[in-house]
Amino acid sequence: MNKIKTILIDDMPLAIESLKADLLEYHNNEIEIVAAAGGVMEAAKVIKKLRPELLFLDIHMGDGDGFDLLEIIEQGNIAVVFTTASKDFAIQAFQFSAVDYLLKPIDPELLKQSISKVKAFLNKSEDERSLDYISISTHDEIRRINVNDILRLEAMGNYTQFFLDDGSKILVTKTLKDYDEALGADFIRVHQSHLVNLKHIKAYIKTEGGYIEMKDESHVPVSVRKKPMVMQLLLK
Repeated sequence: MNKIKTILIDDMPLAIESLKADLLEYHNNEIEIVAAAGGVMEAAKVIKKLRPELLFLDIHMGDGDGFDLLEIIEQGNIAVVFTTASKDFAIQAFQFSAVDYLLKPIDPELLKQSISKVKAFLNKSEDERSLDYISISTHDEIRRINVNDILRLEAMGNYTQFFLDDGSKILVTKTLKDYDEALGADFIRVHQSHLVNLKHIKAYIKTEGGYIEMKDESHVPVSVRKKPMVMQLLLK
């Protein structure tokens, strides 16, 4: 396995230097530190530019917190290890699919265990790594949802409406594009405004311009460009 491209994110320079020293001393053959960032916006820029495989991420920073950063970026298959002085955010961290949660000052033995977890995560195939759950953020809360319970998603301007198997709806403060890449192979973009779960498609109706009938009897339009792909997938 090649060295893991890693970015260190913390608003305390001493914390970055301490973690960097430990990684260079004990894990130089496994970790390649490609950048360090001192805040949310700086980190978002270097992540987009360098496409790391691993983030060591502080929670409290001057221009926001680590969770704000994960809301901004497309986390995808990036492994995230939170590093913080507080025990209070572990549940929230794992709702964001963190690989590990380390308390400062970081114990070298626990750091070693974290690196092992990261390697195991990155060594999984894309199918194995596909998320069973996804954390979605509304104005009031962060909810953890089983992806199999999602029927479809619909764009609402800069928001996305989730339609769930139990009939409920959730309006989320992210665009549909953010979920198009994050949700995996079972979800297909059938229209500029619609993303559907293949497992919950009831039928493809060829008349009236072509549309999908979902398990909940809702109808989803299919764009002309997407029709061949939809029919091919449903005939498999």
